[in-house]
Amino acid sequence: MRILVTGGAGFIGSALVRHLIEHTEHEVLNLDKLTYAGNLESLHSVVSNSRYEFVKADIIDQATVSAVLARFQPHAIMHLAAESHVDRSIDGPSDFIQTNIVGTYSLLEASRAYWQGLPVAEKSAFRFHHISTDEVYGDLHGVDDLFTETTPYAPSSPYSASKAASDHLVRAWQRTYGLPVLITNCSNNYGPFHFPEKLIPLVILNALAGKPLPVYGNGLQVRDWLFVEDHARALFEVVTQGVVGETYNIGGHNEQTNIDVVRGICALLEELAPHKPAGVKRFADLITFVQDRPGHDLRYAIDASKIERELGWAPEETFASGLRKTVQWYLANLEWCQHVQDGSYQGQRLGFTDTKDLIA
Repeated sequence: MRILVTGGAGFIGSALVRHLIEHTEHEVLNLDKLTYAGNLESLHSVVSNSRYEFVKADIIDQATVSAVLARFQPHAIMHLAAESHVDRSIDGPSDFIQTNIVGTYSLLEASRAYWQGLPVAEKSAFRFHHISTDEVYGDLHGVDDLFTETTPYAPSSPYSASKAASDHLVRAWQRTYGLPVLITNCSNNYGPFHFPEKLIPLVILNALAGKPLPVYGNGLQVRDWLFVEDHARALFEVVTQGVVGETYNIGGHNEQTNIDVVRGICALLEELAPHKPAGVKRFADLITFVQDRPGHDLRYAIDASKIERELGWAPEETFASGLRKTVQWYLANLEWCQHVQDGSYQGQRLGFTDTKDLIA
């Protein structure tokens, strides 16, 4: 297969691209705008592979996307390009509306035109896989409730509202135009190459620097944590084995409060990084409770029984094993972290195809 991945330089997208190149024989074209969260250094292990190509482009640019589709002729599109940080969406929702809603619309229209022009057999086999989030479901108030594929949408933040809107667009394009779509909604991802503003890498790097470890409110917010490489495997199973028009929830079966996640990281660092910054006796002493963010959902939890029952996928990592692998990766890749923190990663040009070469 030829698979076009949008947002393939981001955290989840780069894990998917690495999985496709390193564990399958498929060809991959990675189309990414390279915002602050896009990091080509996360793809260093695959950049020289003949089955991999990178194109710097914005999914809102429908003409460029159409040109890419016409040239690459993908059998599947896996759409991960999105603004995804809740705090940023609260401070500046405009980018989230543009990328997540307008961008998804533009990509759907380019994909529909491409799909409608395919021969009958290729048209039937084509797939548009939209990757979304469990945050579209809003908040779980009970301790035993789980998000299922039929849970009503009730987004709480500009980010989750924009993702909910994109989900609705994808379903509408299937219902109205017949575009063969699949949707997945995942829980909180973590693992190697996670952008350092997110909770787990932020806590690791702040602790190593002797800085405060910020925890919102009382830290009792519950999330279901999914190791990113488990997620990449699930996405591949869905795009190759999933039923058109279906939604699949992907979760890690690892519910943890935020404060327990932070304490778990501190305990691992005590073991794996015993040489502490000056003045720090215990990493846990750096934990600092800060004012909660507006509209903060208390609990997310995924019922992932459908994808396990129908496609045979289940996470391989427990939270303990995945968190240990994550902490070990950051300790071994501080240079990657430094390039993100000082901004130098944004100057890299690894395997670019320039958009000016795509449109005559």
